[in-house]
Parts: sequence; structure tokens; C-alpha cells
Amino acid sequence: MSDEPGRHRRAHGEIEELPSGSLRVRVYAGIDPVSKRRRYLTRTVPAGPGAAEAAETVRAELLDTAGRQRRPIVRAQAGPTAVGSPAARPPAAAPVPQRTDGTAGTERRGRRRGEHTLTTIARLADVSVPTVSKVLNGRPGVAAQTRSRVEALLREHGYRRPELGTPSAIVDVVFYGMQSNLAVAIMHGVEQVAGEHRLAVGFTDARRQLSQGRFWSRDLLARRPTGVIAVHLGFTSEQHALLRASAIPLVVLDPTDELPLHTVPSVTATNWSGGFEAARHLLDLGHRRIAVITGPTERLCARARLDGARAAMEAAGVGLEPRLLRTGTWFSFEDGLSLGQDLLRLNPTPTAVLCGNDLQALGVYEAARLTGRRIPQDLSVVGFDDIPHTRLCGPTMTSVQQPLTDMGAAAARMVLALATNQRLPQTRVELATTLVVRDSTAAPGTW
Repeated sequence: MSDEPGRHRRAHGEIEELPSGSLRVRVYAGIDPVSKRRRYLTRTVPAGPGAAEAAETVRAELLDTAGRQRRPIVRAQAGPTAVGSPAARPPAAAPVPQRTDGTAGTERRGRRRGEHTLTTIARLADVSVPTVSKVLNGRPGVAAQTRSRVEALLREHGYRRPELGTPSAIVDVVFYGMQSNLAVAIMHGVEQVAGEHRLAVGFTDARRQLSQGRFWSRDLLARRPTGVIAVHLGFTSEQHALLRASAIPLVVLDPTDELPLHTVPSVTATNWSGGFEAARHLLDLGHRRIAVITGPTERLCARARLDGARAAMEAAGVGLEPRLLRTGTWFSFEDGLSLGQDLLRLNPTPTAVLCGNDLQALGVYEAARLTGRRIPQDLSVVGFDDIPHTRLCGPTMTSVQQPLTDMGAAAARMVLALATNQRLPQTRVELATTLVVRDSTAAPGTW
């Protein structure tokens, strides 16, 4: 952006609905010659039936005023201008907006030429500007059909709202079902980074809110956090478009499926490698009848872990027998218990079970106890995640460790970089898993 003569930034003006229902109109008016900061003309229109029309009138007036204020003054010169006089000095370049208080918040970008304004979206949707503002800010009072129509137009036209101030000093972490063993570690990582920038960390359990009929995404928009980290959560294209339109940065941690073409930044663990190493460990011990209990296969991490285990077994010339594969409905203790009992009824029974996560493995522990099998004398068990319980159960559990705290920290660094308009060096980050061998695995038939 520049305020050089003959090269003016075209201002469109923005209309924002305030919590009181009043409308605030703001128009860019150039760079202050003294402070070198951006100047804005603002005026508030009281709430009322004709507020939208009045706000449009005010916007036009402010645009006209801003244009006149920024129009260069041409003076007739009788002679050469003295060096160092005001007329001879080149115009100052506009400073880059930057926070100096140590926080991650920053003044965000204005509207680029050719982009749609809130007014345009309202006209296309045949609604008022305040109605579009309510959709963008997650506020109630909009019919479901109208809300869907506005959201579709926001997505279709790639609308993105210029930020009209500092967002809330908080990073929101959205989980789909909070498994405390994972959530705490992830939150620790997010807090480490957010704390360095003097930002708070909040969390939302989307699964619980949906079960209560609440719209978690609307609550998120209303809070206007600095950024959002979604954990184990699949975002629809509509939800992502709404976050993007509201200028809220998003990073996905452990995405549930393949990310869409617009490439949402993500952080994940090397799930395929983890599954491969776990299976190879059992193969190296001499196991050949290896059963696998996987998580729900619609989950990307579950498919990757299964594919890795299958690849290791095929490389060893063993292969995964279809009768030894079970798919869980969720990564739960109950899955491990019921599916483990099912596997242990087979003849011949497997000598080892590789599980999709540690909770499933703990369920297999219980299945073995109920059927009189000893671990690892009669059955070797491997988990995935390496939650604290793996060191407390008996025997201690062999597990693939996910660097959950590091993953949370990496996601926080990415979302804060996006919040300050930095370009990410890479949009997909994978952190290495580690096989931690303990007492739940041994060679078959050696006891």
C-alpha cells in the first residue's frame, strides 16, 4: 500500500454490527503524516429499522470525505523548491502493521482490489448487511435457510473480512471427544507457545456440544479467537469457508481425513511408520499369527497405522490374515475388550495383538485376564500413543509414542504465524513416532 501521488489505495469502507445492535462504519483515510500510522474515519449508526440504509449513506459520505482528504494538493511553483522543504520531501512509505507489546495479535490486512464487500454479499443474498454480519460472527437471530444461503455465498465468492481490530487474546483448541490422556498433553504444548506470546488457551469439545444441539462453530465465531487448532476433527468445507471468511486462522492437528484442495495447514505424527515399527517388532520376536485391532477406518490415522502394519507383515512374507483383523467403532477400551475376546476365541488363537491405540490395548489386557491368558507369556500386546497408563498397568505396555506435546506446540506456532500474516515454510508437518518396548511383548512360546 502506498500514499504516493497518483497511486491511491481505493477504500471501500466496512460496516460492522456492534453487540448493542448499532452499526459502526469505518473507512480508510490514508497515512497520518506525523505518526505515520493508518488513519480511519469512523461513525456509529444507532440501531433501528433503517440502520442498514443509514449506514450505507454514512459510508458513502465517509468515502467522499476520505477521498478529498487524501487527494494531493497541486501548487503552482514560481521557482525551484528549496531542498529540505516540505514540498520537496518524498512521501513516507506506509509502515507495516506490527504489534510491539509481545503478543501475537496484529492489525490484519485490508481489502484488496476486486474482493467482495459485506454489502455485496448482502445484496447477492437478498438480506441486510447486519444479517451477513450475524452469520460471520456466529450470532443468533438468522433463519437456518438464510444462514445457509449466506454461508454458501461467502464460500462461493471467497469472501474474507478485513480485521477491524484486535482479536481476542486466546488460542482456541477444538476437540472432537476429549480423551483426557491425549488432550492434556496437547494442551500443554499449545500453552507453552501461547504463553510466550501472552495468550490464553481455551478448549471446546465439539462432540459434546453437538450432542446437546449446540453449534460450536457459531460460539467460536462469536469469541473471535486469535487462532483455532482443531484436534481429531473433520471440518466440512462450509465450516472452513466460514472461518476463512471471518479471518480466523485454522490449523488441524491429526486430521481425520484427507484435507481439501485449499490445503488447511496440519500437524500429525508418522502414523504409517509407527504401525510399521510395531509390527516389525513383533515379527522380530518371532510372531507370525499377529492380530490387528484398528480404529475406525474413516479416520486417516487409523488407516495409516493399519497400512504400516500390513506393509511390515507383507515385507516379512507373512501377510495379515483377514480373520485376524478387527475394526473398532472408536479408539476405546470397550473396542479392545469385545474385539479382543472375539480374537481369543479363534482356533488357533493369535500369539500377539497390535492395537490402534493404548485404550484398545488395555481392553485386550482385560480380555486376556477374563480368558485366562497371561501377558506376555501367552499373548503379546502392543499399543499406540504411549499414554501414562502404559507405565502403570501390569505388565507395563509396549507402545508407539506420539510426541503429543510437541505436536501441540508445532500447531500453536503455525496458527500464530498465520495470525501475523506470515507465510508458512510448509503446510503439513509430520513429527516422528518412537516405539517404546516394555514388558507386554516377548517371543512366542518361550515361557
